[in-house]
Parts: sequence; structure tokens; C-alpha cells
Amino acid sequence: MISTNIIYFLFITTLLFSIGAIGLVLNRKNILIIIMSIELMLLSVNLNFIIFSIYLDDVLGQLFVIFILTIAATESAIGLAILSSYYKVKNTILIDKIKKLKG
Repeated sequence: MISTNIIYFLFITTLLFSIGAIGLVLNRKNILIIIMSIELMLLSVNLNFIIFSIYLDDVLGQLFVIFILTIAATESAIGLAILSSYYKVKNTILIDKIKKLKG
């Protein structure tokens, strides 16, 4: 009974990770969608850690989830801060314009 439920949860995490990877690969112009795709991939990995932590009755997976969530939150905060300051200066957030910067 519990193994069939794990298969469904693993299918959901695989689907979420695939959506994030496809969003990362297909969208190369908008940096906000790239950041959201990376966050979706990290959250699917966190859900995978939680599923196996519950299945194996181990707390270590939940500890990893806390560490990954803090790193993901700081990554998003720093990325959005850099993006907002760049938008104030250049009035655009397209990656094509960012790649052309020198120095």
C-alpha cells in the first residue's frame, strides 16, 4: 500500500522537476522565469527528500530540506535584489542586454 503511494509522489516530483528543467532550457530571455524554474526544481528535490525521509523513517532528509530551503531563499533574494537594481539603471531585464555588458 505504501509503495504505491510513494510511486505516485515520485511521479509528481519528477513531473515538477521536468517542468522546471523545461522552463530553464526553453526560456533564455526572461531572468525571472529562469529564477522561478530553478526554484521549482529545488522544491521538487526537497519534496523528494521529504518523501524518502518519511518512507525510511529518518530525520536526516528533513534536515537537508531545511538547509536547501535556506539556500534557495537567499539565492532568490540576492538574485531579485540584483535584478531590481539593474532594472532601475537600465529599465530592462532581458538577458540579451545583460550578456552584452563589458566589465
